[in-house]
Amino acid sequence: MAKSNDTSLQEILRGISNGTTCLPDFQRGWVWDDERIRGLIASITSSYPVGAVMFLEYGGDGIRFKSRTFTSVPDVGRKPEMFVLDGQQRLTSIYCSMYSKEPVPTQTIKKEDIRRYYYLDIEKCLNPDTDRVDAVISVPADKKIKKDFGRDIVTDLSTRQGEFSNHMFPLNIVFDSIALDEWKDDYRDFHNDPDISRRLRKFTAEVLNPIILYTLPVIQLDKSTPKEAVCQVFENVNKGGVALTVFELVTATFAADDFVLRDDWDMRANKMRLAEGTFELLTVVAATDFLASMTLLAQIKGNRTLAVKRKDVLSLALSDYKTYADALTDGYIKAARFLVQQSILAPRDLPYTTQFIPLAVLMTVLGSKADDGIVKAKLAAWYWCGVFGEMYGSANETRYVNDVSGVLEWINGGKEPDTVSRAFFQPTRLLSLQTRNGAAYKGVMALILGEGARDFISGDKMDFTNFVADYVDIHHIFPQKYCEKQGYDKRKWNCIVNKTPIAYRTNRKIGGAAPSKYLKAIEGTNVSAAALDVNVASHGIDVASLRKDDFNTFFALRAKTLLGLIAKAMGKQINNLDSTDVVEAFGMSLE
Repeated sequence: MAKSNDTSLQEILRGISNGTTCLPDFQRGWVWDDERIRGLIASITSSYPVGAVMFLEYGGDGIRFKSRTFTSVPDVGRKPEMFVLDGQQRLTSIYCSMYSKEPVPTQTIKKEDIRRYYYLDIEKCLNPDTDRVDAVISVPADKKIKKDFGRDIVTDLSTRQGEFSNHMFPLNIVFDSIALDEWKDDYRDFHNDPDISRRLRKFTAEVLNPIILYTLPVIQLDKSTPKEAVCQVFENVNKGGVALTVFELVTATFAADDFVLRDDWDMRANKMRLAEGTFELLTVVAATDFLASMTLLAQIKGNRTLAVKRKDVLSLALSDYKTYADALTDGYIKAARFLVQQSILAPRDLPYTTQFIPLAVLMTVLGSKADDGIVKAKLAAWYWCGVFGEMYGSANETRYVNDVSGVLEWINGGKEPDTVSRAFFQPTRLLSLQTRNGAAYKGVMALILGEGARDFISGDKMDFTNFVADYVDIHHIFPQKYCEKQGYDKRKWNCIVNKTPIAYRTNRKIGGAAPSKYLKAIEGTNVSAAALDVNVASHGIDVASLRKDDFNTFFALRAKTLLGLIAKAMGKQINNLDSTDVVEAFGMSLE
């Protein structure tokens, strides 16, 4: 599968130049700055090792990536022989500075774009007291080093005579034997000095020849290397960079058949974002999510075993993608509309973005059947069991498979899927739902909205329009400032039980006052006490205890109401409502 050998730098650069050694399309662009290039050149001229490179032999059944040439190398349409997996940055820097005749497109340390040629200062190279990096001279594209904001030329290397008189050797001819010999002959003739000729011989022996004879350790993977191994290898050798995604590898594979996956995905992502009735929930769907769903869908349609590990996604056929992409796009849109029906009204309020992957597949496979009452109820129960069972936090590939196959079987009269059968919600979990980042926390808020929660002041139902227009957010019912003043247990007053969706205007009225006082203040905005009680009760709040500032009674009754909503959503009973732990936590049994 792999072999190692030392290969001459000159041979590697020749392959890069003629296009037989190139880059797979998923490789990111070249990013090295001027200082780093100078350091690399200094190492090579000193015969220091600069690390191994890794090549992948082109041509296997699994290695059909679109290729691209290195920076500054024209694409002449030659079939690649080797892909560079590790070493792109170093080899590009070497090629551009030592082989290409064009100025090197690089950057300053401050990331400003510049174009440079690189020279070796012969005198400094031969001075044992000079650090070699100081002998590597970077000059602008016009080959003139200037000062005073470009007004005065310090060193002019724009002509051969300028190079000779300043004893500056142009690095980009070092591997061009004819140009190198001509330059050295002309340099000797220009100076006509035996001592200069002697120093040139010394420079050739100590600096130029080591460059020409420099070798790099090359690890070569053969063409039988599976695609998932290529992905893993690439990530292992690029730990300092951005991780390579499955999407980029599939993009490179499809590109070999002239299909631009990125453009196709951008089109679909835009369609999903703008789809009516989705409230931009689909903006959270990543390209890799779509490919995972596509892999499952293609396997179902092809009656194949379901699996969605990395290697399975990488094996996705372009023909399957083209066949099912439109249907899956519609499946994602239908999935988003389903979640809106569950009162999930904004991307930030999605309990799990990953649950979109199996949900979209189910919607695509079921088609219009997903609108049947019994089917929709089972989909909702499965969804909420995933949320409140907190099943989609990690290691989801197996769950995707089990849920897609399990839910389809359940809908067709089979047993409950694993997510439904295993899901449970412990009543005391309410106490630990303290921040909006948790899936169950977001789920409870969606259930409150789904029960018809109304704005305290206007009485308007908090649908999407009012949710956005009224700047609805999650706030404390017994205000934080009041609870702290009363010395209530923060674990109680800051948990989900004491929180609810409240409009901005209403929250201004609430402030930090006791509930009895802020309810009176709200009544002062032309809201009758009876209407206000109805609006408050729509949040699952016991109005009597709220008006009496009876936090403990309010807390226990609200917890009981929320647990009822969770049980209803999951389609299963919540146990241990009268356990010792529950009575201790909430002050009473919640049965």
